[in-house]
Amino acid sequence: MDWIITTLKDYPELAVFLTLSLGYFIGKFKIGSFSLGTVTSVLLVGVLVGQLDIVISPNVKSVFFLMFLFAVGYSVGPQFFGGLKKDGLPQMLYAAVVCVLCLICPYLIGKIMGYDMGLTSGMLAGSQTISAVIGVASDTINQLNLPADQKTALINKIPVAYAVTYIFGTAGSAWLLASIGPKLLGGNLVEKAKELEIQLGGDAIGDDPSIASAYDRVIYNAYQISGHSYANNKTVAEVENELERNNRRLFIQRIRRGKEIIDATPEFVIKENDVVALGGRREYMMNYVAVNEKEVLDIELLNFPVEVLSILIVKKEVINKTIADLRHLKYMHGVVVRSLKRSGIQMPILPNTVLQKGDMIELIGIKRDVDQVATHIGYPDRPTNTTDMAFVGLGIVLGGLLGALTIKVGGVPISLSTSGGALISGLFFGWLRGQHPTFGRIPEPALWIMNNVGLNIFIAVVGITAGPSFIVGFQEAGWGLFIAGAAATAIPLILALFIGRYIFKFHPIITLGCAAGARTTTAALGALQDAVKSKTPALGYTVTYAVGNTLLIIWGVVIILIMS
Repeated sequence: MDWIITTLKDYPELAVFLTLSLGYFIGKFKIGSFSLGTVTSVLLVGVLVGQLDIVISPNVKSVFFLMFLFAVGYSVGPQFFGGLKKDGLPQMLYAAVVCVLCLICPYLIGKIMGYDMGLTSGMLAGSQTISAVIGVASDTINQLNLPADQKTALINKIPVAYAVTYIFGTAGSAWLLASIGPKLLGGNLVEKAKELEIQLGGDAIGDDPSIASAYDRVIYNAYQISGHSYANNKTVAEVENELERNNRRLFIQRIRRGKEIIDATPEFVIKENDVVALGGRREYMMNYVAVNEKEVLDIELLNFPVEVLSILIVKKEVINKTIADLRHLKYMHGVVVRSLKRSGIQMPILPNTVLQKGDMIELIGIKRDVDQVATHIGYPDRPTNTTDMAFVGLGIVLGGLLGALTIKVGGVPISLSTSGGALISGLFFGWLRGQHPTFGRIPEPALWIMNNVGLNIFIAVVGITAGPSFIVGFQEAGWGLFIAGAAATAIPLILALFIGRYIFKFHPIITLGCAAGARTTTAALGALQDAVKSKTPALGYTVTYAVGNTLLIIWGVVIILIMS
């Protein structure tokens, strides 16, 4: 044991990875629906490892924190700037109002409780579940004209307050939005979610054959045409039009006539005993064969390339158009929508769901058809392992330089800090990537590493560094800090629901989604969608999340400045 402790002290990088390993392992466990989460688990393990008095260079956490903040900005950049347009402004303004409440409440509660800027900023980070505030507030404290030992004491209190208040910040937010929120907004929100789906065309879609929420629902089968079939002696176009009139968008891809296999064309006339390859949703295919045709096994006929392709929407031709508009474009023939993501959040696939620039839409169909669609609507996001590191490095450097600039307001030096600059730079570079998708690619796994590992290595170092003073700090703060944090979580959220419903006049479901987004609580969004049995809350989440993720991090600077 002594050898292990000595080795960890001599090689502190091993202590960091030990903390990561145990933190991620513990973070996976759930008690009911509650989980500590990875970040809190890594922090607490770091505090435990930190009892060994391991010294780690502060440069380590700075490097990974900048990487994390750039990734955060990059992820939400397209939605952040897209929200500045007319349709997104009400949600952006709402998010800004909620974020101001999220700053004022912890500040006032901290003042009432007599907390210093270390505990108050930690309470802000934990109660609003915005881990990045730990780093931003620490950077800002380091810039203050205070003795070094006082700075260290204040910085070490931040993770204490964060750990104590984060538990209710996460679980409490999900409970308030999913359980209390529906009651505050007028009762049965399951019905209201269905009403919203109807407004968005949900009655028209039902189980629309052109739209699939899971890949295994899209299939291709072979059917032999009988003499009694309505397809007999009709053209491919006539058959497909008849199917669509019956709300079944199935496509004839290929036809076997005798030994010959022919690619389907609109004018091709189908005859008795032809075998057609039909593509579409599984349940409609089953209904089709049950009523009309005999399914046959024809491996050769069905052996054609089908492509699943994610496309970044950037073309004006489809921006601000609905899914229904997209489906009826000529080049969408034979192509099925599988999913739609906005800022990584799964959006409901309904006819009146509006497509926005920067959305990622996943299509399935014959390769030539899907490729043709890609040229019309955006940029194919084909699988790749390559990250544009020149783009990433330049973005972080420029952001850091911006953040290092200092201006004096009333004789007080103010700056964004390098961390705030990296966030702003990430927003701009993410938007730039959305405008010009030929460069600046960061594959999703790489972005996950930057986001999750970047943040958690930072948190691990914070925990290890604060370890020796953590227990003393917790004893000083007491359990009153937990109650204060719960109040700092609940008050802004409850006010946010009433503001969204009665001042901004949002639909109750959109109000809940907007509140979750402004508070950047993805866990609450999931609980909310389960509670209302609908994906529609996500329609209010993405723009407000982009604003909330930006402002709440900047509040880490602001709360230190107003308390100093």
